[in-house]
Amino acid sequence: MLNWPTIITVLPIHLSESERIPYFGTIEAVHSSHSRQILIIRLATSEDAAAISRVHVDSTRTTYAHLLPQSYLAGLSYDERQSMWARALADRESKYFTFIAEKPSEGIVGFATGGPERSGMTDYSGELLAIYLLQSAQRSGTGRRLVSAVASRLAESGHASMMVWVLADNPSRAFYGKLGGQPVAEKLIELAGVQLVEVALGWTDLSRLK
Repeated sequence: MLNWPTIITVLPIHLSESERIPYFGTIEAVHSSHSRQILIIRLATSEDAAAISRVHVDSTRTTYAHLLPQSYLAGLSYDERQSMWARALADRESKYFTFIAEKPSEGIVGFATGGPERSGMTDYSGELLAIYLLQSAQRSGTGRRLVSAVASRLAESGHASMMVWVLADNPSRAFYGKLGGQPVAEKLIELAGVQLVEVALGWTDLSRLK
């Protein structure tokens, strides 16, 4: 997973609030009348496991508060997630990779994982396995930049298309539609004892996301 170079180009850009969403960049300087922020998108390393686990648990609790039992959400463990992420990020042979979104003043505020498609959907060779953002980082363009980073890495690896599975009732589902994802399949899953519908959204041209 970590066998790619993490050297990236610094590209400071001054953006207004209205320009912030459409811009896809690896590192950017966001300027407003109140603040100037740096957002860094980079490949995760094993040293990021603890911070990623915090985002994973906190984002799950806020995003799925109305979909999953509170007892399940309250029982999510930072330590268990950290162990899981430490193992995954230490696997140098893995074909899967994770990008993180980081602000110097706040640390890691989001992450996205990508790699080869796993469920046998022949029309899509790449997959966005997961994307999680802290509530404070949502609706800021951070998610778009993470998706763009995953799409670019998949394209560099020879993939021309990508899909993602998302819960039908996930409030963030519209995010993928705004990025051009088209519904292509659905299935019934069980999570924490709850029957849920999961929808697959796909992109046949990754160049539209890079």
